[in-house]
Amino acid sequence: MMNNRQLADTFTLIANLSEIKGEVIYVILAYRKASENLMTLGREAGEYWKEGKLREIPGVGKAIAEKIDELLSTGKLEFLEKLKLEVPASLADWLQVPGLGPKKIALIWKTLNITALSELETAAKNGQLRGLPGMGAKSEAAILEGIASLARRSGRIPLGRAYPLAQEIIATLKRVKGVVAAEPAGSLRRMRSTVGDLDILVASKDSAAVMEAFVNLPGVSRVLGKGETKSSIEFTDGVRAQVWVHPPEKFGTALQYATGSKDHNVQLRQIALAQGLSLSEHSFTKGKKEIFCATEAEVYETLGLPWIPPELREDRGEVAAAKANKLPKLIELKDVKADLQTHSTWSDGKLSMLEMAQAAARRGMKVIAFTDHSVSLGVTGGLKMEDHKKQAAEIKKIQKQLGDKILVLHASEVEVKADGTLDYPDEFLASLDLVVASMHTGLRQPREKVTQRTISAIRNPHVDIIGHPTGRLIPDREGADLDMEAVLNAAAETGVALEINAHPSRLDLDDMYTRRAKELGIPISINTDSHSEEDFDNLFYGVATARRAWLTKDDVINCWSTKKLLSWLQKRG
Repeated sequence: MMNNRQLADTFTLIANLSEIKGEVIYVILAYRKASENLMTLGREAGEYWKEGKLREIPGVGKAIAEKIDELLSTGKLEFLEKLKLEVPASLADWLQVPGLGPKKIALIWKTLNITALSELETAAKNGQLRGLPGMGAKSEAAILEGIASLARRSGRIPLGRAYPLAQEIIATLKRVKGVVAAEPAGSLRRMRSTVGDLDILVASKDSAAVMEAFVNLPGVSRVLGKGETKSSIEFTDGVRAQVWVHPPEKFGTALQYATGSKDHNVQLRQIALAQGLSLSEHSFTKGKKEIFCATEAEVYETLGLPWIPPELREDRGEVAAAKANKLPKLIELKDVKADLQTHSTWSDGKLSMLEMAQAAARRGMKVIAFTDHSVSLGVTGGLKMEDHKKQAAEIKKIQKQLGDKILVLHASEVEVKADGTLDYPDEFLASLDLVVASMHTGLRQPREKVTQRTISAIRNPHVDIIGHPTGRLIPDREGADLDMEAVLNAAAETGVALEINAHPSRLDLDDMYTRRAKELGIPISINTDSHSEEDFDNLFYGVATARRAWLTKDDVINCWSTKKLLSWLQKRG
């Protein structure tokens, strides 16, 4: 039976092919919404199907329910097979090429009668596209660069997909009798934005029981290997996972070794050698004597170091800082008290402002800003200025209902247009409590132009935060080709905050640029960009990115007291 990801991928394919075909937008959006809802569903759609309750899945109406029923019953969909006869399925892959939209794809396909990505690349190299309406040599160059960027993608798993799956596996393994501990390892434990295979370490004296539970996990399509200390599996969606079982007394050294990174571990081994010790994944050795470590803290303590948080173990100065006792006290999830980019039903959110504010308050937030989209981003139902007046009146009403549980700010995520101007005039922006300026379109502009466009937004005196600065989408879209040093210097000069967008498909700014921003004294804002209550949980990923950037709570405006935050906003005008 198809799982939620396979169902979601099917509806995404239908949406993509329908868009290339030129179908009306509301039909396309219905399929995309179905895909999104299936991916965020708390349990498998197959369970709803068995209970005859497909219509209870959020956003699934009669037509979508019938298609899900057919897919779950037969494993295929006649509607999609007919659609593929009209629009070749391979054209959907073209949509991953940055800057290549459905209208251009349809034009190229129908004019040149090509359907493979390799054929598109050849046509662009041979100058066959520049004669088509609305296309020239620059268009060809952009398409070639887009295809090249597509080839650079590693096929790694986004953190937002890998982490929940790893936690499900760990929860299952922890229920096995005799298991003392189970932890993720590798780049997943270091909370990189993408990971390779899932690596999991287990402390137990009975490896056989652990391996049996592991290879029989739900959704496993293949067992790639099963042994006494290591087993490997592949899930139906292609994700691979490995588990290693170590005796509890050796778990600390094993976990430290498996967490990495390689260069971090090399530094630790050098410190060990300088002390007459040898460090392996199993233990320290001194001559014939073995020193076992049940915890990672014992490993670092043996080396004369404080425990180094996994997010920092990238050989970026963390070992030297540990030696000097200068490791930062990293930001924690509990430190964040404000969410300064959220969306409601006023634009493309799923819940009312009152419902969203109540959900944020339940999660311990003291401030929430509603940054519903500005008018030019039409697909999101962006607000006109007169709409904002009505929204402001509603905010006053709900603030009375909420009392002092949470402060509600009237804000906007304002589009930075192609020429660098903003969607609203300055006098209107000045009336808002907070302004987030973001780019959603025109991300493939030349480096100089897109950089200047961003800097123009930074220099606007009414902009408080630059939202998801590069505009990347993991794993499908690279960010804009910004001159980041110029952007960071402009932000440092003006005092505007840069956002870490916590959605796992963004995590933008990334950890490297965020750390550079910290060095320059630029304030950082971590926001969930929530469109639903579940989205608030993405804060975890934003905080993880901030930790990788060595941020403390003082570096992040969302951790400030309400009084300090409001004072900062007031000074910014």
